[in-house]
Amino acid sequence: MISVDNLAVEFSGTTLFSDVSFVINPTDKIALMGKNGAGKSTLMKIVAGVKKATRGHVRAPKEAVIAYLPQHLLTEDNCTVFEEAAKAFQQVFSMQKEMESLNKELETRTDYESEAYMSIIEKVSDLGEKFYALEDVNYDAEVEKALKGLGFKQDDFNRQTKAFSGGWRMRIELAKILLQKPDLILLDEPTNHIDIESVIWLEDFLVNKANAVMVISHDRAFIDNITNRTIEVTMGRIYDYKANYSHYLQLREDRRAHQIKAHQEQQKFIADNMAFIERFKGTYSKTNQVSSRERMLEKLQIIEIDEVDNSSLKLRFPPAPRSGDYPVTAKEVSKSYDEKIVFKGANMSISRGEKVSFVGRNGEGKSTMIKAIMGEIGVDGTCQLGHNVKVGYFAQNQASLLDENLTVFQTVDEVAKGEIRTQIKNILGRFMFRGDDIDKKVSILSGGEKTRLAMVKLLLEPVNLLILDEPTNHLDLKSKDVLKEALSTFDGTLILVSHDRDFLQGLSQKVFEFKDQRVIEHFETIDDFLERNRIKSIADINLTQ
Repeated sequence: MISVDNLAVEFSGTTLFSDVSFVINPTDKIALMGKNGAGKSTLMKIVAGVKKATRGHVRAPKEAVIAYLPQHLLTEDNCTVFEEAAKAFQQVFSMQKEMESLNKELETRTDYESEAYMSIIEKVSDLGEKFYALEDVNYDAEVEKALKGLGFKQDDFNRQTKAFSGGWRMRIELAKILLQKPDLILLDEPTNHIDIESVIWLEDFLVNKANAVMVISHDRAFIDNITNRTIEVTMGRIYDYKANYSHYLQLREDRRAHQIKAHQEQQKFIADNMAFIERFKGTYSKTNQVSSRERMLEKLQIIEIDEVDNSSLKLRFPPAPRSGDYPVTAKEVSKSYDEKIVFKGANMSISRGEKVSFVGRNGEGKSTMIKAIMGEIGVDGTCQLGHNVKVGYFAQNQASLLDENLTVFQTVDEVAKGEIRTQIKNILGRFMFRGDDIDKKVSILSGGEKTRLAMVKLLLEPVNLLILDEPTNHLDLKSKDVLKEALSTFDGTLILVSHDRDFLQGLSQKVFEFKDQRVIEHFETIDDFLERNRIKSIADINLTQ
């Protein structure tokens, strides 16, 4: 059991949170929730031991292992993928190596009665007791299973880690954490860089093999599937619910309704007493009553209402100009990089107004096909846009295309037309730009902030073909809901690449699956496709265990 006792974090005269206390039990699967800036990541870092609180303590048993996966990390570049992942068992291997070394030393010594000899015997005995008490594990097989589950192929194992992008290095680090089987796993946005099949594998591992888990995630399906408890950080304190995320939302609404009612009753109570005080102030016969009520009001603790729910804000794309019947066509399209074939002989026809999803493991060619459609790369075969197609394109590097000399407000204001201009501040607020944020220059925004701003800008431009490549990576749950609502009412054509199952559901009527160098067309909704593949993936997981 790990206990968090009276934690407080203060900086520059501001209190992020105070008097935070809770206990993490051995089988708890906890979702750490709250709006951006509430202190979720800070609280997780304190539990992980990588950040210090202003006051309070985190107490854990001496032998407890706490493993932490931050949002951003750097892995070393001097070994292969397999070697890096196998470092999860470094302590076991070091123990085995030390035992072998000590046993060799004993073979060559003859001072059997000396203190030094007996000391070595004692050390070997202690190490042996710990080593042989460990579960009998085929370490190579465990490393292989974890890497494959997280999307690596067999021929990736001997490649240098420096050959992989940051997202893939994140997976290596995640594999190391899972292989250690720690007492507590702390995960900050673990699904941002992994595909749907890998997320399903990770869910199964966390539910069925992991001990305690605490996770920060904006992937609603993921946190619903793995958690049985929700801790919400809000307005400097926490609320602890023995419920998964969806159930927590209902309980939070109930709590807020009670708060509003109690607040209103308290305000009426205050108003009535203030009226009494004003009326009888200076009246000799009422002096004691007036003083008593003044003292009572001074001591009264005002009931606060949790953060305002802005979910009523709806956002629609501008009407889509009419395009030709087939905004996107591809015939016998093939693409290779050196000897690596991404896909070959791909055919695709997307009709006006159709909403389609591109799905498949990372590296199977989804983003490559989008670049081909946009004319950013050359391919064999023909890939073209139809008549009068106006494209709104959100790429994973979209943030780098913003004008860094403009402010946040100016960036949006220059594309907003008509009545929507009166809603700019509200729209920016829903995408986490509040108060003075709107006057910041783009040049000083973080990568995540730029990505969110690029999304707001895209929402306001009149287009008839939307191509979105992983649009939700830096959006919180409310922002994703705003975007999803807007996409569901968009009357143009949509191509969507996303690993967020909850976001995908209900958004497309056709699926193009990128797999084994092929592009396979499925005439079914994304919901039907995901359910069919979820069952298949779980069956595959069970076969490898």
